[in-house]
Amino acid sequence: MAMEHLQNHQSYPATKAELVAECNNLSDFSAEDKKWFEENLTERTYNSSEDVMNALGWGKKDTMSRTQMNA
Repeated sequence: MAMEHLQNHQSYPATKAELVAECNNLSDFSAEDKKWFEENLTERTYNSSEDVMNALGWGKKDTMSRTQMNA
């Protein structure tokens, strides 16, 4: 769900502050998830959803590995 939002609903470029504000406005995520997002996203401007996902360790390769592990 978070990746879908970053890819389809977030405008770029976006600063960490803008991404965190957007995340905090979403009702689909728990307070714990919102806190994790804020604490793990580095302070910079992101040019794409891929930039954000890579910064959080959610690269395509990492995502696939986690999905396969949970199968």
